[in-house]
Amino acid sequence: MKYSLEPAVATRPEWVTIVVSNFPAFLQDHADCERKASAMAMSFVAKYPDRIEIIPELIETAIEELDHFQQVYAHMVKRGVRLAKEITEDPYIKALLDLCRTDPLNRFLDRLLLASIIECRGAERFRLIGEAIQNDAELKQFYHRLWTSEAKHGNIFVKMARNYFDETKVYWRLRELNEAEGRIIQSLALRAALH
Repeated sequence: MKYSLEPAVATRPEWVTIVVSNFPAFLQDHADCERKASAMAMSFVAKYPDRIEIIPELIETAIEELDHFQQVYAHMVKRGVRLAKEITEDPYIKALLDLCRTDPLNRFLDRLLLASIIECRGAERFRLIGEAIQNDAELKQFYHRLWTSEAKHGNIFVKMARNYFDETKVYWRLRELNEAEGRIIQSLALRAALH
């Protein structure tokens, strides 16, 4: 069953052109994103140890994201691309986190729903990259697999929210945040980065 929403606004085609023209920079950013995604899933475990219903899936998600990091790194090594020396602040993630409400219960909901939205945007963009890659079957297949994995993660975070919140409330807030994400993605400069 699909729990997540498709992005409210599609990625502009120019983004793919920018990524393909500077793929080493994209790979560096992609590796950073996978590391951060793994850490984010584990941060839920650390911040909400009493939410025992979701801890197993959070741990599984963290491991999958770390596995994705390992796979991206292997593609980087094959192409002679090094990891970035610093993980820079992601303006997309920062803008999304600014949408979070501050009271603990609503912040928990918002963080889960934003995780879903981020995963769904990643799925959309991995699909676009997979479609754009023409001369590297291994890399094309890799991004196709990531597309399906990120879409699954988008579902998981909404399903987690539904453990603790009324379905109507979950989807009202998810739609609201998804529309805000669309405005954010349209306002940001295009770069050779996942977001």
